Amino acid sequence: MGNEANKKFTWVIKNFSSFSPYSSQTVCSDIFVVGRCKWSLGAFPRGVDNASCFLSLYLVVSNPVSLPSGWRRHAKFSFTLVNQFPGEVSQLREIQYWFDQKDIMQGFQSMICLSDLNARDSGFLVNDELKIVAEIDVLEVVGELDVPVVTTDIVDINGFQVLSSQVESVNSLFEKHPNIASNVRAKNPHLRTTYLNVILGLTKILCKSSEELSNSDLDEAYSALRFVITVGFKLDWLEKALKEACEIRIQEIDEKLNDLTEKRADMDALLNSLK
Repeated sequence: MGNEANKKFTWVIKNFSSFSPYSSQTVCSDIFVVGRCKWSLGAFPRGVDNASCFLSLYLVVSNPVSLPSGWRRHAKFSFTLVNQFPGEVSQLREIQYWFDQKDIMQGFQSMICLSDLNARDSGFLVNDELKIVAEIDVLEVVGELDVPVVTTDIVDINGFQVLSSQVESVNSLFEKHPNIASNVRAKNPHLRTTYLNVILGLTKILCKSSEELSNSDLDEAYSALRFVITVGFKLDWLEKALKEACEIRIQEIDEKLNDLTEKRADMDALLNSLK
């Protein structure tokens, strides 16, 4: 589980004793995001190279092949092996490093001696589970971020605060119905925006084909329409469109009922002929 706000990621390696003492087997965490960069943790439960008597632990840049040529990221990070016995001391190691295309992994080859880790009273392995907390501070990024910064621009249209993505829809609404909000009494910008979003939602519902509209869609639309009318919006045109949609829906239901009635009559005639 990762937490972008506090820059921490907690990883629990389960069944630690199942890893072979004679191999440099590696295990990887889930991908997580810190500093708008994607990372993962990599561990060698029995060490790597000549560090076979140590647990090795690394921070890894996730999916580096997707990053643009020349990318680099500077990070300060720490690993904590959590002592799961209350009041006992955990083990902390920290480092600062530049990651790049040639060096996507950095950490500690000798994070902790395996004999200390596996000691019965060490507190690091409880129920054969090892708990690791990584804390990462991304200091600088050269190249693109894995998770781009999303900017939300707010635009004022006739006293309503709307998202830039809504400008076209709202402009079209006021062009077709210039007096739609002339009687709206609310002054609070958040309430005004909420009311306008309800109307935009209603117009989207009415853009659906009759086959896509369910009875609950129409019922909820009527409730929402009554609500925004009571706060002062002039929506006779929307009420008319909603009534027409309901009439079309009723007509389609009647046609289906007539078809079913005819089929029932045919089945009755068939049964009578078999008597």
